[in-house]
Amino acid sequence: MTSPEDVSAQLELARQQSKAVWDTTAPGWHAWREQLWQSSHLVSEWMIRKLDPQPGDILLELAAGLADTGFMAARLVGETGRVIITDFAPEMVTAARHRAEELGVKNAEFRVMDAERMDLETDSVDGAVCRWGYMLMIDPAAAFAETRRVLRQGGRLVFSVWATPERNQWASLVGGVLATQVHISPDPEAPGGFAMADPGRVRELVVGAGFAEPEIEEVSFSWTFADQDDYWRLLTELSGTLSCVLQALPAGVQAKVRQHVYEAAEPFRSGDGYDFPAVCLNVVTG
Repeated sequence: MTSPEDVSAQLELARQQSKAVWDTTAPGWHAWREQLWQSSHLVSEWMIRKLDPQPGDILLELAAGLADTGFMAARLVGETGRVIITDFAPEMVTAARHRAEELGVKNAEFRVMDAERMDLETDSVDGAVCRWGYMLMIDPAAAFAETRRVLRQGGRLVFSVWATPERNQWASLVGGVLATQVHISPDPEAPGGFAMADPGRVRELVVGAGFAEPEIEEVSFSWTFADQDDYWRLLTELSGTLSCVLQALPAGVQAKVRQHVYEAAEPFRSGDGYDFPAVCLNVVTG
């Protein structure tokens, strides 16, 4: 039987491995910043509408990545408000700082912080956002409980996770190719892009952390890629653990996987590139 100490050690190792992955992919996210925003801005715009930031609010963005969602909110809280931009990967926080400089955002505070163990006072923020982060966390229940702790009474949490693999084949088909060729063995219960694709799981976690019954709405957009190389760069430079798996393959094996991915993606061809549908579950609760 595994002892509680062993479980704790395993979880901490998983956190450190995840942090290393996202530190590694941070430069790719910054390099792709304009294309990422152009494709996915509808998701963040929905989130900010539901958050409804007010002048003077103190807001929190968790697992912020480049923090474009938080920067949208920063414009609305004005000079008297601020947005605390956080990510547990230091290189992601660095990338967000660079993005803020490019956008001229002055009222943001940047902190390296684990959403599962926040260094923030109880009842200290007026609202919180998290785009594509909770499903990647090692202990999402702990992260939701921490979010509830730091959120003031009446404050809102707005977040986004991916819907099912079948509706996001831009991401899932490469996993299928890798699984078929025995390079990975997917664990459906492990943290990952589709770990919260079931609305029932979302409700269980949110309500279990003390939040109200969530409002869940699907938000769709398109991932478009100019050519096949463009799509492959997304997979190998931005896709977290998946990117690390692909990069670690021997050159010959990687070339074979790449060809199989292109064959699997053929139904989504558009000119020289691809046009993939993408579907998120966007959630608001308080």
